[in-house]
Amino acid sequence: MTRRNGYALLSGIIALIVAVSVAIYVGVASDGGTTTAQSAPTREGTQRGPAAPASTGIWVGAWSASPVGAEPGTEVEGLAGRSVRNVVHTSVGGTSARITLSNLYGQSPLTITHASIAVAAGTGTAAAVADTMRRLTFGSNTTVVIPPGQQVLSDAVRLAIQADADVLVTTYSPTPSGPVTYHPHSRQISYVAEGDLTEDATGVAYTGQVESWRYLTALDVLSNESDGTVVVFGDSLTDGITSTENANRRWTDFLSRRLREAVATGADVPRYSVVNQGISGNQILASGSGRPADNQAGVGRFHRDVLSRTNVKVVVIDLGVNDILRNPNLADPDRILDGLRTLVRQAHARGLKVIGATLMPFQGHRGYTDAREGVRQQINAEIRAGKVFDAVADFDAAVRDPYNPRKFRPDYDSGDHLHPSDKGYERMAEAFDLEDLKGAAPAEL
Repeated sequence: MTRRNGYALLSGIIALIVAVSVAIYVGVASDGGTTTAQSAPTREGTQRGPAAPASTGIWVGAWSASPVGAEPGTEVEGLAGRSVRNVVHTSVGGTSARITLSNLYGQSPLTITHASIAVAAGTGTAAAVADTMRRLTFGSNTTVVIPPGQQVLSDAVRLAIQADADVLVTTYSPTPSGPVTYHPHSRQISYVAEGDLTEDATGVAYTGQVESWRYLTALDVLSNESDGTVVVFGDSLTDGITSTENANRRWTDFLSRRLREAVATGADVPRYSVVNQGISGNQILASGSGRPADNQAGVGRFHRDVLSRTNVKVVVIDLGVNDILRNPNLADPDRILDGLRTLVRQAHARGLKVIGATLMPFQGHRGYTDAREGVRQQINAEIRAGKVFDAVADFDAAVRDPYNPRKFRPDYDSGDHLHPSDKGYERMAEAFDLEDLKGAAPAEL
């Protein structure tokens, strides 16, 4: 063989290897997988996962929910032998998707042998649009074991998801796993079926219904519609506990739609998604019982629920009312304000801008006293004076009764004198200045 022929043969072999490699890569990418995915379980509050697939765009949060505690009645068996179909609503659309599953409150490993994602066929249904059903993998495996206290990020799958759409995320665990990590008061009906029906698109067998999200804590999308994520951090007023079920009328839902509409009309506002990290009953300073603590205090969960979310740009904080109402003694406004400033400092350390809300009125609620009203007023005075946050959303001024500022305006009151009606939630979103989403955290001098 001549030297020239040897070079030609070598070049041909190299070309063949490259062609085969490209074919393998394209085959994996077209099926929604990745060539570098290794999604090992991580501790709560950290994110680690696969490289993005071949689509363009950036990863942002389309939906999320905070893990709250262990679901009562699941202490031994968990949800063994059942398919859990969570229904979540997107803030923004994308071309690929990935999810986060949590076993934070589990006492034993959680084995998931089958998981899927699909676009819902409509509102208030467990049925999927059949051709959108995708099997989820974790480090290229269909089975993943999540140790107690940890979470896992799935591989990315190619799936076209629209903004303001319902998405079905289904998991199946064949073995007892102990306490189920969940988020109650979801204001969204999700479903359960006996057996492994993870990829069943009809939804007929999903006869069990629950107003909770189980295991699932985040849905991210690869998006061309958004440049980052706004994380709203709060209590039941953010969780939307009195909003209409299955209607997505929390104040964060109204804010998300309002922001998208402003972008569509050419307004000079950021293209951000909005995710909701509200927990009903949450306080800034005090946690519930247990280890890990149920309903962890804001200062304890801020890293997990805000700083660890995907591509965060701005944080909105609406916390403090429960610190006033649930304290058996008269709450110290200075301690509450110090707690809020601690959250702001943590956000600023990551370069994140923080918008804070004034505390809304609650006269007429069973926990109201004039002394507690005085604490609320002191906190609001500091917030309005610009001594806590980078910008202020004055929800108190937006929803209070002009004839009695200590209580809600009647049509903004859900009836319990603490939580807004759907109209009240919408008013909160309307009062939020979208211009405040621009810019970053102020430079520390």
